[in-house]
Amino acid sequence: MNIVFTYSFYGLAAVSLMISFIKDKRKTLLSLKKAWKMFAGVLPQFVAILLLVGVALAVLSPETIKRMIGEETGFTGMLLTSFVGAITVVPVMIAFPIVAELLKNGAGIIQMAVFVSTLTTVGIITIPMEIKYLGKKIAILRNVLAFVFSFITAYLVGVLLR
Repeated sequence: MNIVFTYSFYGLAAVSLMISFIKDKRKTLLSLKKAWKMFAGVLPQFVAILLLVGVALAVLSPETIKRMIGEETGFTGMLLTSFVGAITVVPVMIAFPIVAELLKNGAGIIQMAVFVSTLTTVGIITIPMEIKYLGKKIAILRNVLAFVFSFITAYLVGVLLR
């Protein structure tokens, strides 16, 4: 089922690319060049993170991962992953393969959901820049609310995916 779904999207992308190419060759080629530049820009980060995760998975056994951030860790595991997500600055598309590997190795769904949610919405590292542009009160309020809502979102994801 999953493989059919995946190949369906590849097929849809290929057909859409052909239609775009037929409609406007120049714009399509320009878009492909821009996409390649973006891919090349993200690739070093992606490889570095994958290597880091690979080393972590080699050092940490699935039992350790399960004990630290597995389903049975509950709120404690959610707090751990939320803090890691809040201080991590990586593109989301890099986070998804990491989350997939952690899930395969015993991490909990809710714990990974709060990780992705805080990763994308909470910016501990970027808060000085937010304060500069939004003001201290708004920047702190935005981050606190995003942190709280990350737990609500993770809980809902856990309920829906069980």
